[in-house]
Amino acid sequence: MSRGLLCWGGDVVAPDVDALELIVGRLLQRRGVTLAVAESCTGGLIGHRITNVPGSSAYYQGSITAYSYDAKELILHVRHDTLYQHGAVSERTAREMAQGVRRAFRADVGLAVTGIAGPGGGMPEKPVGLVYIALATPDGEWLERQVWAGSRLENKEHSAEAA
Repeated sequence: MSRGLLCWGGDVVAPDVDALELIVGRLLQRRGVTLAVAESCTGGLIGHRITNVPGSSAYYQGSITAYSYDAKELILHVRHDTLYQHGAVSERTAREMAQGVRRAFRADVGLAVTGIAGPGGGMPEKPVGLVYIALATPDGEWLERQVWAGSRLENKEHSAEAA
């Protein structure tokens, strides 16, 4: 779960002690903050992990798995120009997804992940395993870019863990 969320507001946590989704849940609950998630390449895995934590309904609003361009545009309100100029896997798309899911659920925090899980779909400038993770909060935005080198399932799991 999100290093961005773990660092948000200067809280110090010990990610090795508990599952990250439990730590993030405690942080959100302690702050009285709600979370909504927009997923693409992870296909709902982040939402699955969050809802494995008992009591997650206190802070988790829900998620949208927006896999296609149309879903990103129609549901998350990612701009058409962003998708067709920068692609579904881009910094701009990730940021707009995070903003869109935050608005859609009226959540305090929007978290988004978009990437290329593989094994196909990569190109030199956007290799298989590339993922963008974005966080939109009332105080601003955070973005992380990663490139994983695993199988499709491993890339999805790494992306969900990092998000």
